[in-house]
Amino acid sequence: MVTETMMPVNGIQVCLETFGERADPPLLLLAGEASSMDWWDDEFCRRLAAGGRFVIRYDHRDTGRSTAFPAGAAYSGVDLMNDALGVLDALGVPAAHLVGLSLGGALAQRIAVGQPHRVLSLTLIATSAGLGPDATPVLAGVTALAARAGPGAEVRVRAATDGVDWSDRRAAVAGLIAEIRARGGPFTPDEPQLRRLAERVYDRSADLGAARENHRRAGYGPPVRDRLPAIEAPTLILHGTLDQHFPAEHPRELARVIPGSRLVWLEGVGHEVPPRAVWHQVLTEILG
Repeated sequence: MVTETMMPVNGIQVCLETFGERADPPLLLLAGEASSMDWWDDEFCRRLAAGGRFVIRYDHRDTGRSTAFPAGAAYSGVDLMNDALGVLDALGVPAAHLVGLSLGGALAQRIAVGQPHRVLSLTLIATSAGLGPDATPVLAGVTALAARAGPGAEVRVRAATDGVDWSDRRAAVAGLIAEIRARGGPFTPDEPQLRRLAERVYDRSADLGAARENHRRAGYGPPVRDRLPAIEAPTLILHGTLDQHFPAEHPRELARVIPGSRLVWLEGVGHEVPPRAVWHQVLTEILG
């Protein structure tokens, strides 16, 4: 049975879980903004482990059971990156395959350019090459309008989350479900499954509202786009064809600037953790 473990990391306590055999090549899962490790489905992690990986997932600071901070806490995207490296250090892992979603993909890029010896390979899911400190797109040769999320998606997300009392379990669960649906596609899990996930996320969190505010304030750290051509690790880019948060210009730019990278489209997938309908494709690509 997989159990949660608390470990001292980068001056805080981080909650993590592992799947598989320590002798296998390590794979670190980096979740999205203000997202705990719960978003990486248990069965998805087990399948990665069955494919011969020592899988590590963890709660970002301010999420899940990791150290929580009050709203307005002053930490940065660089701190979030150092937390990820600290998880590897705590487990005695010198280098790992990095699989990052959205913010997690930005953190993985930052690790790859700053500490390339820690990276066996990169898998970048639903992320971008051009995020500035405040998550503003800064893609070269792409208009600001094209780089930003489609207005329909943004309207749906704002409608789903504006005014939500994140301290109230019922309201927060409903808000999370609506937000996932607003960013998803036809393969997004149904309401009962989303409710189970949202309840698990809420019940493992100290303060969802503070986490969301603090991660937005932290941003992505200084831009690293100009350093991406130096990445030598094998890089896989997985991106949903329905992702309106980071439209198609974003993964195409990643593929253009990272040498030897490979872009694979996930048909019918939005800005979301890959749903079960595309697991076979995603697992096949990640495990090679």
